[in-house]
Amino acid sequence: MSEKIIVIGAGAAGMMAAIAAAEQGSSVLLLERNEKTGKKLYLTGKGRCNVTNACDTEDIFRQIPRNAKFMYSAIYAFDNFRVMDFFEKNGVPLKTERGGRVFPVSDHSSDIIRALNRAMQARAVTVRLNTRIESVQKQDGQFAVTDASGACYHADKVILASGGLSYPSTGSTGDGYAFARQFGHAIVSPGPGLCAMTAKEAYIPKLQGLSLKNVRAVIRDAGKVLYDDFGELLFTHFGVSGPLILTASSLVNDAVLKHPLKLQIDLKPALSAEQLDKRILRDFEANRSRQFKNALNQLLPSKLIPVIVELSGISPDKKLNAITKEDRAALAALLKAFPATLTGLRDFKEAIITRGGVSVREINPSSMESKLVQGLYFAGEMLDVDALTGGYNLQAAWSSGYLAGISAAGG
Repeated sequence: MSEKIIVIGAGAAGMMAAIAAAEQGSSVLLLERNEKTGKKLYLTGKGRCNVTNACDTEDIFRQIPRNAKFMYSAIYAFDNFRVMDFFEKNGVPLKTERGGRVFPVSDHSSDIIRALNRAMQARAVTVRLNTRIESVQKQDGQFAVTDASGACYHADKVILASGGLSYPSTGSTGDGYAFARQFGHAIVSPGPGLCAMTAKEAYIPKLQGLSLKNVRAVIRDAGKVLYDDFGELLFTHFGVSGPLILTASSLVNDAVLKHPLKLQIDLKPALSAEQLDKRILRDFEANRSRQFKNALNQLLPSKLIPVIVELSGISPDKKLNAITKEDRAALAALLKAFPATLTGLRDFKEAIITRGGVSVREINPSSMESKLVQGLYFAGEMLDVDALTGGYNLQAAWSSGYLAGISAAGG
């Protein structure tokens, strides 16, 4: 006898769960509060949808800071190469870009969503949109799911895939956490992940909009290095953002919420301090009669120059022929360790993902089934699992959704 399964949430994990369960022969009803499926998917990868990463499958686990071991069964059940094969077979040609990031050739996330919708239709998944769930209960071995209109749906199994709290405009309002709690599940306090960070210095807003490529960012907590990497960084009116900072936010998240952290940006990582001093000396000797404030345009972006001049301690009007060796050393040190004090994280409205969620200790990693309630499954961002940027969070969603789907269907 085929199982009757209700999937709550038509995001990446929910749609994949519905497809996987229906493929096993189950009768599947997918309930979604929004007016369309995959609303958050439209936004991912800046509207391009970073589907997964083309790295070796084993490398994926190194990109999951929290509870990577929990994801072993799920990812090996439906790995990144199977994800790519799924979308290719469902009419979406893919391409691989820098860092192994995989996108649709069209650069349109809508193609990914259409492929999922086609796959669900082909497997006779029933989809109900504009359906906000009010309660999920289990009585006499069956689940009763009630929506805001009072309509009640019954099923043998339920898969909760209603997302976290990031991008609440897409319907990620944390409803699923309340349902999980009602069944006795613990929730690891949710927080914003992969998000920009605030900085306290008054000169940071002056740099708003400045993007720095190929810089090194080091974040320290009382001298201890928490993060050290190369890449791209963006200054904003409130602090710092960009790929380097988004990744860092998931690694220093807990610390920056407790107390300020020290960020140092190496603006010239390709040069040692000695090489940088020689470069500065060469520039200065070629323009000996110029003032210091007018002498850095060959070395730095124009927006950064006034701030560097201010922080250097060198008089802006000082002639270059009067700059001392000590002045140059101070300037080089500043360029190698441009300082900022990180004071916190931006909120869920800007966070790409949610950190925290349903405790994985209470979920069977080989099936995604609750250890507390038979027939209840979890998938996607609801789980206390988060990954770094590069397609890894969507991979976790596809994998956990797939495993929940085939497990619920008895596969």
